[in-house]
Amino acid sequence: MVSSFYISIITSKHYLHSKFKTIYNITFIASISLYKLNLQLLKLVKENFKEKMENMFRLIDNDQEAATNRCIWVNGPVIVGAGPSGLATAACLREQSVPFVVLERADCIASLWQKRTYDRLKLHLPKQFCQLPKMPFPESFPEYPTKRQFIDYLESYASRFDISPKFNECVQTARFDETSGLWRVKTVSDAESTRTEVEYICRWLVVATGENAERVMPEIEGLSEFTGEVVHACDYKSGEKFAGKKVLVVGCGNSGMEVSLDLANHFAKPSMVVRSSVHVMPREIMGKSTFELAMKMLKWFPLWLVDKILLVLCWFVLGNIEKYGLKRPEMGPMELKSAKGKTPVLDIGALEKIRSGKIDVVPGVKRFNGNRVELVNGEELDVDSVVLATGYRSNVPYWLQESEFFAKNGFPKTAIGNSGWKGRTGLYAVGFTRRGLSGASMDAVNIAQDIGSVWKLETKQPTKRSTASHRRCISQQF
Repeated sequence: MVSSFYISIITSKHYLHSKFKTIYNITFIASISLYKLNLQLLKLVKENFKEKMENMFRLIDNDQEAATNRCIWVNGPVIVGAGPSGLATAACLREQSVPFVVLERADCIASLWQKRTYDRLKLHLPKQFCQLPKMPFPESFPEYPTKRQFIDYLESYASRFDISPKFNECVQTARFDETSGLWRVKTVSDAESTRTEVEYICRWLVVATGENAERVMPEIEGLSEFTGEVVHACDYKSGEKFAGKKVLVVGCGNSGMEVSLDLANHFAKPSMVVRSSVHVMPREIMGKSTFELAMKMLKWFPLWLVDKILLVLCWFVLGNIEKYGLKRPEMGPMELKSAKGKTPVLDIGALEKIRSGKIDVVPGVKRFNGNRVELVNGEELDVDSVVLATGYRSNVPYWLQESEFFAKNGFPKTAIGNSGWKGRTGLYAVGFTRRGLSGASMDAVNIAQDIGSVWKLETKQPTKRSTASHRRCISQQF
């Protein structure tokens, strides 16, 4: 019994030892296999990481700017728009030693003047009312500089104040980051077939896109089916190609009047649509600028009296224009400009053509039908071409995510008059006060002084706020 018991124990021990040895061998082999597998995985990860790093550095080497310009911190303000308003603001900031960045969606400064104006265009006001801050027009320029002269002046202005806009950068959105207290301006550039998205981060944002950023296209029944040529005034260059044609000019503002005059001078047959009342005034009265005369009188007389005097003088110079279909508004020209921002038309020769019958004045358009147009009075006209002198509008609502300072029409809510250039949270507007280039220049000076005072104070007493806010804002983005 005992012998059998010991034999059983010994047999069991051998059996267990054999089992443990087998399990150990299996575990050892599995460990070796797992170790080899880990080595292979580690090698693969290293090779993959190396490849990714090489690709990343290759990208940086090939396109350094694309790799680094995804997010840019701007020490000073970002100015949106490189027209006269943006250039004036940049020049005034330069005088204050404040750094800035100018963003422009086109490939040149003053793209409205360079690409969207007709050839015969001249400044409607004397040059002293159109010059930008810190640099007058050359004395050799005439009192009313031509389009080409004004563009040359702006290019010299940008060169003198070392203004180098970032061209082909279209602002998609601009919003104020409440957490960081900074503006985030996102742009897209499609230059050279390469789409680049950049975000600029700044404390101040200056909106300088102006009143005329986008064309206004009227909705008229049948216009899309009109069989002739339809162009907006921004695409009209000269009346030369319209010689002998019947052209309908929709609009009777300064552009409509001047396009009609140009068409008549090129032997076209223009019909100008006048839908509402309009103030037409001579550009000069007794050899003096009408605008300059009005500005001088406003220093001494109330606005209503200045309007009365101007209308009497206009009657003496132009006569009764209502008999030609040009009815005057009940509100005087200066009061209308002050209250609603509507600019009077300064006549430079169109009225003479209207009197002689070379320009027809017609009422509003009801509908188009083929190559014919039906007017609101029931009359029908045969038309070869249509020029839409229907004006422009602000594009600010399309990209600025803000509703406290700017209204839905793209203008500051207090745009008319001497205010309307400063909002809250570092937001500014230049060129929206409907006072032309002289008003834009005044806005630019005020904005630069306002930002400059803060800049100078902070450079004397540096704080950590801007840097900390900048880092926090960057971390939120990435």
